[in-house]
Amino acid sequence: MRVGILIIIPCFLVAVMVAGSGFSLAEDRTIGYVRKVEGPAFVVRHGSRRTASIGYSVFMDDLLTTGKTGAMGITFKDDTMISIGPDTEFVVDEFVYQPRENDLSFGSKMMRGTLHFVSGTIAKLSPESVSVKTPVGTIGIRGTRFLIRIEENKK
Repeated sequence: MRVGILIIIPCFLVAVMVAGSGFSLAEDRTIGYVRKVEGPAFVVRHGSRRTASIGYSVFMDDLLTTGKTGAMGITFKDDTMISIGPDTEFVVDEFVYQPRENDLSFGSKMMRGTLHFVSGTIAKLSPESVSVKTPVGTIGIRGTRFLIRIEENKK
């Protein structure tokens, strides 16, 4: 009986440690949080689309998308705030926020829609490290706030 207990206890401890480390790894990947949602708004991660909700974690490479009447607000770990309007697709494909090591980067892409961007600490400390790519060019951030609107080309 003692041998059985010795085997069960280490297995239980390993299971607890694995479960605990999985949680912390997910937290380490979080770059921001959804702070506002109106209408249809979604976070697409690894091909899986989930309805956005307040407090939902945003990871690098998540596609943030809204429907024709949707809107979403996100606050990032460096206090950058973005609001995306109806029928928008936006993704942050590079986010590094390690100010003590002077390792800062905020790279994103906007495919369509509207975006209101209010820069945070990364843009204040290293403005050249922040950019938004669009279908027609790249916007370098040198100020603290701007608005983008990308419409479909109707020929």
